[in-house]
Amino acid sequence: MAPAAAGYFRKLTRKLTEDVEELDAQEMAESSEASGAKRACDCSRGDEVTMLGRLRSVDACSKAANANIEAEFFDGTDPVTLVWIGRRKIAGIEPGKTVLIRGRVGERDGRKIVYNPYYELRDDS
Repeated sequence: MAPAAAGYFRKLTRKLTEDVEELDAQEMAESSEASGAKRACDCSRGDEVTMLGRLRSVDACSKAANANIEAEFFDGTDPVTLVWIGRRKIAGIEPGKTVLIRGRVGERDGRKIVYNPYYELRDDS
């Protein structure tokens, strides 16, 4: 069997036997790295970053005095919480969307967080 065919069958077998979430995380990490974005696992508090990943969840906290949108961003390595302060809804910001974000990494309760990140919606294909 040719080396290219063996590689194809190895990848196919891996896709059929590995955990779907693990494969998705690995694929996200690879596409993030290929885009030149920084991986979330390599970021620390105070870093100015550009990251590419997918929104896992989006919650709107619509208390009158505290309008915020919080989203869990995942690039295949570490989750990062994104918070848009003073917003009740942002068009296109919904679970499953792929986004490129820019901002400064902070920390809240031991987790990475980015407040009011600049974002670009990306093709999900």
